Amino acid sequence: MPRDDAERPMRADARRNYERIVATAKVLFAEHGADVPLDDIAKTAGVGAGTLYRHFPTREQLIETVYRDEIGLLADRALVLHDELAPWEALEAWMREQVTWVVERHKLAAILKESIDSGSETFQYCQKRLRGATGTLVEAAQAAGVVRADVTGADVLRLGHGAGMAVRNCSPEEGKLVLSVILDGLRA
Repeated sequence: MPRDDAERPMRADARRNYERIVATAKVLFAEHGADVPLDDIAKTAGVGAGTLYRHFPTREQLIETVYRDEIGLLADRALVLHDELAPWEALEAWMREQVTWVVERHKLAAILKESIDSGSETFQYCQKRLRGATGTLVEAAQAAGVVRADVTGADVLRLGHGAGMAVRNCSPEEGKLVLSVILDGLRA
């Protein structure tokens, strides 16, 4: 886990270095796997090895941070859609975005998940955060009477993940059809 910033806020330059390291790690993990040398991450990020190790004393801490960041962005997007769109439109947009994320980021997600114990605090936190955000969309759609009452946020996550994995090598039209069938199945 990254350093505890609650004790003292990061300086602006330290924050920029931290963010560059995380962004670079995402790219290099996706390209080369979680075993990419940390010195390569530092060099590509344009920081010294000491800077990387000050922020992330272990490889596991960097991997967990990248995983939390990826899942956090995805969960935040669900909540933005909830705030901006009507319940059905928000859920539909979320499903499209989740499927796109799975298609585009499946390799990185698989690498990160393999490197994190499913019983770890990080994995549990990410699972809870993503299920909670998706649950917010599902509950709003259920309250509006547009989604089946027996569906949960976890169900929608599984459906989106499954659809993303299924359409990775399909045409966009085939992917839209798969998602359309899933969405029709969710309707009340």
